[in-house]
Amino acid sequence: MSVVPYKEDAAGKKSQVAQMFNSIAGKYDFLNHFLSAGTDIYWRRKAVGELKELRPARILDIATGTADFAIESLRLSPETTVTGVDISEGMLEVGRRKLAEKGLSHRIQLELGDSENLPFPDNHFDAVTASFGVRNFENLQKGLQEMHRVLRPGGKMVILEFSKPTAFPMKQAYNFYFKNILPVFGKMISKDRAAYTYLPESVQAFPDGPDFLAILQQVGFKTPAWQPLTFGISSIYTAQK
Repeated sequence: MSVVPYKEDAAGKKSQVAQMFNSIAGKYDFLNHFLSAGTDIYWRRKAVGELKELRPARILDIATGTADFAIESLRLSPETTVTGVDISEGMLEVGRRKLAEKGLSHRIQLELGDSENLPFPDNHFDAVTASFGVRNFENLQKGLQEMHRVLRPGGKMVILEFSKPTAFPMKQAYNFYFKNILPVFGKMISKDRAAYTYLPESVQAFPDGPDFLAILQQVGFKTPAWQPLTFGISSIYTAQK
């Protein structure tokens, strides 16, 4: 059974995730930076750096949220443009305001869309990225297959996602923080306790590390690689088509 934000709700994971992100959209960026002590900014920069040699002209950013990863990607090249897709209109609206304030709306286009049924042709993008989004897929394999489909041959996929530390004492400290501290602050600031109870549950359920590399191979990606960050709290996954 898949992990969902609102356990008493009969709706599927996809609609529940959209509802959850709509609920916390206004506080999402602040909570991201606050609850990670700003480490999320470093993680994002590190992940975008994986595309430096490729210098992609067209990037698709899956589960783009408020467009932080898309904005960071523009550093790669003056010619880089990004299409961001998300199922939460609330998150996209925050992202559009951010792009307008920064004067970046001409280089980043944000669209409401389902990551598991992308409205783009085959072999269309030079790079496909996802930042803290793939664990929210209702069907992980289908979402990854879509990412593979729209990526051009020779293109690169970069995924940044939470993972589970395994070494003492980081594993114990991480589990305590995620289960006892994060939900309290998350509810206090966002007013949606379910969102920050769902986060640790979804991380625990996600097949990280070697298990995720195996899934990437199954859907057709080549040379999948895994790079743990900050004692394994998050990880960068890369692969090619």
